[in-house]
Amino acid sequence: MNSILISLAPLAPYLFSFLVLLLFLEQISYLNKKKGVPGPAFVFPFLGNALPLVRHPTKFWDLQSALATSSGRGFSANYIVGRFILFIRDTELSHKVFANVRPDAFHLVGHPFGKKLFGDHNLIYMMGQDHKDLRRRLAPNFTPRALSTYTSLQQIIILRHLMHWERLASQRKHEPIPLRFLARDMNLETSQTVFVGPYLGREGRQRFNLDYNFFNVGLMKLPIDLPGTAFRNARLGVDRLVKTLAVCAEQSKARMEKGRQPSCLIDFWMQETVRELADAVAAGSPAPAYTNDLEIGSYLFDFLFAAQDASTSSLLWAVTLLDSHPEVLAKVREEVESIWSPESDSLITAEQLGRMKYTQAVAREVVRYRAPATMVPHIAAEDFPFTETYTIPKGTIVFPSVYESSFQGFTEPDRFDPDRFSEERQEDRLCKRNFLAFGAGAHLCVGQRYALNHLVLFMAMFATLLDFKRHRSDGCDEIVYVPTICPKDDCMVFLSKRCARYPILSLD
Repeated sequence: MNSILISLAPLAPYLFSFLVLLLFLEQISYLNKKKGVPGPAFVFPFLGNALPLVRHPTKFWDLQSALATSSGRGFSANYIVGRFILFIRDTELSHKVFANVRPDAFHLVGHPFGKKLFGDHNLIYMMGQDHKDLRRRLAPNFTPRALSTYTSLQQIIILRHLMHWERLASQRKHEPIPLRFLARDMNLETSQTVFVGPYLGREGRQRFNLDYNFFNVGLMKLPIDLPGTAFRNARLGVDRLVKTLAVCAEQSKARMEKGRQPSCLIDFWMQETVRELADAVAAGSPAPAYTNDLEIGSYLFDFLFAAQDASTSSLLWAVTLLDSHPEVLAKVREEVESIWSPESDSLITAEQLGRMKYTQAVAREVVRYRAPATMVPHIAAEDFPFTETYTIPKGTIVFPSVYESSFQGFTEPDRFDPDRFSEERQEDRLCKRNFLAFGAGAHLCVGQRYALNHLVLFMAMFATLLDFKRHRSDGCDEIVYVPTICPKDDCMVFLSKRCARYPILSLD
């Protein structure tokens, strides 16, 4: 070993000079792409500002927003793991990315390192006609009939978990309980049941939950794909999740071929897919696109990711905001109790859900005020003229901030005010371009009605069945990224039973 070091010693000055040259060229490349856009003047070699992003994401993005605002340009720059990035605060500039006015100018990536995690067969990476064709195939999953089927499943699971939360709180007596992980578990069971219903057994769900936790942890780590790292565990976990969901798709196809009625999302999807496959066989044609079980498993995982973490975020902020606005909570309770009673031993029907106008407005305001997925990362597939003075370089990761847009255009945007979505004020229509929590353009969230229904059902049952009070502590309502946003204290609450009894429903 010593002899090797001695033989390399003469090369040390050259290696050092070469390294300095590489670092110099990296800085020049960054500054050339930045071209006066507000952002750090110098960046740490290769990693850039990845460590501050991972350690303190809220502070990182707040700084980017402050730079974008103070400069008056509406966007700011930075550098992460060898990639130049732009943060976009201005709504109209964000729409330029979402609209993709030049075909394939921007590709949705969902997460800075998402493609390594999600794989190739993924809805969020599809563009153009292929993306349109797949979205058309997804339409049967969100018809009124399908949504009505889901609301029944959602309520049964919500009720089961609320009863568990109340029992847990009674055991803790005068101690608050953190809702974040409880809400996450409830939403994971809801997603599994709504999406793949009877095709995922108890043991499969336990394995599923472990793999999904690997995935969640990996989302917030550096993309170091080595054995034993959180990122590698996440990637392997996603592979297993997709294969599990592919088996569910295969089983659903077999059930739909027998003419059974759909009982979950994959059934509504496979019902039409089975018809198309049968028509192809009769015509002697190859199987239609997007009917492969593994591909379907990947698309199902996209749904799960979108429904799971964003929904958990919204539920936690709903509890937080209802507690801090007792007048809103009182109006929600009054409306729900005028339409539905837990003593009726019946579920909230689709018709009753439609009549809960104020609670629906509260749900929309929760999503506006605390947009769960604060940014929707895209990558520039080509040089793109962004403003009169700046062209986004090819390969740039662009972060349109739907969170920042939610505080632009609305009346008193910093105030939590569900009445802005009333029939009288209609700010959801007047400020439609600023309400970007579900995205915009070709990748507008296909399941937004499902997501809002889930939030309304949760608030209706939670507010009616339970009394609750937030455990207030310094900074408890500050925003943290996990990876969607939630209260800093994990939403610590005191809970107790409010109604005489819970609805007596089949919970099997």
